[in-house]
Amino acid sequence: MSRGKDRKPHIGIYGRRNNGKSSLINCLSEQETAIVSDVAGTTTDPVKKSMEIFGIGPVILVDTAGIDDSGDLGKQRIKKTIQTISQIDLAVLLIINNEYNGFEKDLIHRFEKKNIPYILIHNKSDINPLRSDFAEKIRSEMSQEIIEFSCTKPSSLTTIVSLMKDRIPKSAYIYQSLIGDLIQADDVVLLVTPIDSEAPEGRMILPQVQLLRDVLDNDAVCITLKESELASYIKIMQPKPALVITDSQVFDKVDKSVPEDILMSSFSIVLARQKGNFEHYIQGTPKLGELKKGDKVLLLESCTHQVTCDDIGRIKIPRWLNEYAGNKLEYTVVSGLDELPGDITDYAIVIQCGGCMITKKQIQNRLQTAIDAGVPVTNYGMAIAFVHGIFSRAVLPFMKAKT
Repeated sequence: MSRGKDRKPHIGIYGRRNNGKSSLINCLSEQETAIVSDVAGTTTDPVKKSMEIFGIGPVILVDTAGIDDSGDLGKQRIKKTIQTISQIDLAVLLIINNEYNGFEKDLIHRFEKKNIPYILIHNKSDINPLRSDFAEKIRSEMSQEIIEFSCTKPSSLTTIVSLMKDRIPKSAYIYQSLIGDLIQADDVVLLVTPIDSEAPEGRMILPQVQLLRDVLDNDAVCITLKESELASYIKIMQPKPALVITDSQVFDKVDKSVPEDILMSSFSIVLARQKGNFEHYIQGTPKLGELKKGDKVLLLESCTHQVTCDDIGRIKIPRWLNEYAGNKLEYTVVSGLDELPGDITDYAIVIQCGGCMITKKQIQNRLQTAIDAGVPVTNYGMAIAFVHGIFSRAVLPFMKAKT
């Protein structure tokens, strides 16, 4: 099984309008991937392009709008460009005409604040070559070189690719096994997968597929069934499973069916450990027990999907939380990687989904604002386990793995 789009390194291409960002993408992909025009502002919104770069491998290139855009619409485009910084593993900043000032300095400040490595390129050097004094200025201020480049004579393209390869964090390539440290070869892992209105027609959701593959990769035995078959199967199952992983929304039923001596958790919590800030989740989850009437709860979905009457984030979690707290809480749901609404300190707690469709860096950057502000964070699976009174059991497999 492919490890999915979310695990490819994300490379953002930045610069002013008409600095040749789209042209560079075409040079890197060796095809007309991006629309190129002499008209400034041709790229109006960030666009992700999945491609293979020789020497690096599969990546996601993020083509962005110019950081010097103008007018009300231009300000919105710049805002979208800035938002992509939280989603990338490496930044490429294009400069032309030996010009470097507030626009570029602001971007570099944002890269450094998010610990994003970056590469500086002096583009369109066939029209206006890189001056030695300007290169020395960059070297002095940034402690790095600026590469002279022209898409019409891309002789330095190999240098750019080599720098990209060196500066993309190794963590962008490393695949961390989901439960490899929890199981051994020949162990039986039981996956409980409800088939309800949120289940896609004719297939399983991504976390379920990822767990299935991970079990097989670790030479263990995987058995998958619906929650309606669980109780009867547990009684006859030999050997007993080393681990049960369930969909969080049937936590309560699975908890009652699975004996206490069998470790149990959920798909969402497994993903929380792989991608989220697990220690902050552990610390933040009990704060659900302190919510008061009128408190605001921010729910973060990492993908967009059609809302159903059984929607886990918009319907079920709010209902369970209201029942648990005995108070009427206020809920805000943000889908995808859209900007968080208002001041993060307006919220009593942030609840993040498992994040199967985005990268570890994207989730951690998304949560960092709340963590820095002292706002507790938790995860869909942990929150559901907490309100059903089984939080300690649901995280026990991972606590055992730490000892």
